[in-house]
Amino acid sequence: MYKGNCFAAILIALCGSFISMQTGAQQVDHYTPDSLREQAKPLIEKAIATNGAAAETLQKYGVDFTMLSVRSQSGSPELHEKFADIFVVVDGSATLISGGELDHPTTSSPGEMHGNAILHSVTTNLAKGDVVHIPPNTPHQLILPKGGTLIYFVIKVKEKE
Repeated sequence: MYKGNCFAAILIALCGSFISMQTGAQQVDHYTPDSLREQAKPLIEKAIATNGAAAETLQKYGVDFTMLSVRSQSGSPELHEKFADIFVVVDGSATLISGGELDHPTTSSPGEMHGNAILHSVTTNLAKGDVVHIPPNTPHQLILPKGGTLIYFVIKVKEKE
């Protein structure tokens, strides 16, 4: 995890500036914290009105894709077998519980698992500007403070098979 608003701004610009090949032309995608916060407004409303989480895929590339995610409630423990997650906290705060093993794991969809809890975990406090990398096969869960909202930019990278 890295801290610092200057570093986070640079990282968001770099992470948002992936180059992809589409019909022979290069495309540069750029996101600012302000543009992500604006784009998150309908996701916040959706998260509050539903199960406390909403997300949208921003762009798909070869082995990775970007998302904008919002939480208005804590999530459940999960694990992605083939994808690493890189979170950049745009706004808000949360506690990340990670590592260890899922308690009573169940498959929710191919390559995706959920559990009741994470056993033998590590706790990390996340705040605006923080960046965290969660490797594939690593249980993780976001816990929000009461009444809190978390907006975070997600980069999902598929592990080599």
